[in-house]
Amino acid sequence: MFGYFESLFNRNVKERLENISANRYGVPSPPVNKKTKTSIIVIANQKGGCGKTTTSINLSAALAKMGLKVLIIDLDAQSQSSLGIGINVDNLKYSIYDVIVKNLELENAIVPTGIQNLDIVPASSMLTGAQLEIANLLGREWILRTSIYKMINTGSRNYDYIIMDCSPSLNLTTINGLASAEFVLIPAQTHYFSLEGMKELLSTIKTVKKRLNSRLQILGILPTLFDIRTRISREILAQMRQYFGDMIFKTAIHTNVKLIEAQVHKKSIHEFAPNSNGARDYLALSKEVVSRTHPEFSPVDSKEQAANVEDIMQGYVLSKV
Repeated sequence: MFGYFESLFNRNVKERLENISANRYGVPSPPVNKKTKTSIIVIANQKGGCGKTTTSINLSAALAKMGLKVLIIDLDAQSQSSLGIGINVDNLKYSIYDVIVKNLELENAIVPTGIQNLDIVPASSMLTGAQLEIANLLGREWILRTSIYKMINTGSRNYDYIIMDCSPSLNLTTINGLASAEFVLIPAQTHYFSLEGMKELLSTIKTVKKRLNSRLQILGILPTLFDIRTRISREILAQMRQYFGDMIFKTAIHTNVKLIEAQVHKKSIHEFAPNSNGARDYLALSKEVVSRTHPEFSPVDSKEQAANVEDIMQGYVLSKV
C-alpha cells in the first residue's frame, strides 16, 4: 500500500526486533517478580506528542477501576502525569527527584490520588538537573530499579502494576526507567513521522536489554491519535498491523476531544467523561494489558475485551461508499 513503509524499517531493524525477544510477536512471559506478581511497565517513545502521558494516566486509572492496585512513577521533569492526575507539584514534600538523587525510600515519595487504588510518585522541575547530579555515581542506571525492588521485596507497599511515564529525551532518568521495567509499552501515532522515530527507540531498547536489563520485553505497540475519518490513518494502521503483527495492540486510541479536555480539568478520562470513546478505548487497552501480563486476573479472552478496530474501520469505509 505504501512503498515507503518498508523502507522505514530496514533489515537491521528486523534483526533488532528479533533480538529483543525470542518470541517476536507473542505474548511476553509472566512477570519477573513471581512472589508479588508486580508488573513494571515503562511507557516510552523518543518522539514527543505521541500520547505517552495520556496513556500513563488513563491506562493506570482504567486498571485501578478494575480493582487493581496501581502506582504511577512520573519520570518527566515537566510533571505532566502528576499535573494531569490533579497533583499540586508546587507543594510537594518529596518527589521522584529525592528518590533518584537523595536516596529517599520510594514509598516515602508516594502520594495518593483522588482515584481509588491509584497512587503516584510525582515529579518536579528539579528532576531536570538530576542526570547531572548522578552522572558520576557508580550504578547510576540502576538507582530507580534498586528503589522499586526494595519496596516490592520488603512488602512496604504492594501494587499489581507500576507504570512509568518517561520524557521524550533519552536521558539518565529515562534509562533508569528502562533499566527498571519488565515491559515497554510504545505509543505510536498513526502518522508517518511517528513511525520514523520508532527506529531509534527500538535500537535503544536493544541496547538497554543487552547492557542493563536482559528481562526487558516489548509489551506492545499502541496506535494513538487514530483518526478513522482519514484514509492516511487507516492505511498506516493497516501497514503497522501487517508489519508488526501481534506486537500491535488490537485496541487503538482514537482522536477524541474529551481526552484533551480531561487533561485541562486535571482528571483521568474515566472521571471526566466515563462514557466517551476515549474512556472506552483505554478500558479496552487495560484489559489487553492484563491479558498479556496477568492472565489469571481476567478469564475473558483478550480478543473479546479489545475493541475490534478493523471491523470499525471496515464499517466506516463501507458507510462512505
